[in-house]
Amino acid sequence: MGSKTKKTKAFGKFRKGYGTNIRKKYNSIEVIQRDFQESPYIKGGRAKRIASGIWKCIKTGKVFAGPAYALKQK
Repeated sequence: MGSKTKKTKAFGKFRKGYGTNIRKKYNSIEVIQRDFQESPYIKGGRAKRIASGIWKCIKTGKVFAGPAYALKQK
């Protein structure tokens, strides 16, 4: 017997009633911002988003400001 509910990924923390387009857009942004980005300081380095517009290079430990969601647009 199959499941009666759909998987909502990151948008599951909100209540229902927002619509499918908003859920899809929110989930795509959430996946990008939670993932490691390429660091601008060192080639092959990774940067992690700490807060909105605040990033930290994992290898060098430098904290820097940048775009809110992703360092580079895909």
